[in-house]
Amino acid sequence: MISMLRNRRLGFIITVWMTLFFTSPALAAMIPSQGSSAPSLSQDITTIQTALENKLVQEKLLAYGLSADEVKAKLASLSPSQIHVLAQASNDVLAGGDGIGLVIGVLIIIILVIIILKLLNKEIIIR
Repeated sequence: MISMLRNRRLGFIITVWMTLFFTSPALAAMIPSQGSSAPSLSQDITTIQTALENKLVQEKLLAYGLSADEVKAKLASLSPSQIHVLAQASNDVLAGGDGIGLVIGVLIIIILVIIILKLLNKEIIIR
């Protein structure tokens, strides 16, 4: 009887411990890597200049009534923190692409559907 009680108690303790262990949140934090540092002001300005050379960005600025000289004057008056925020936003503009990735993705999905249908011995009839 005592060994049976001991096993139940041990089972209950292990069950409670495992429940608390698996449901508790993991505490973690971001740490900087040793080799890299924050982007410098010159890197941020280079990123902004690259974005401003984009044809679409130039057209939008002209549509808003801003000339290239006005944009350069405004960039010169920005603080370093504002330049960094603008550089981060410029990275999003440069990452856009021209839609070829979307077309390739759709084509791959269509090809996969056709292959799956062929493997299931289904006929594909296009009328």
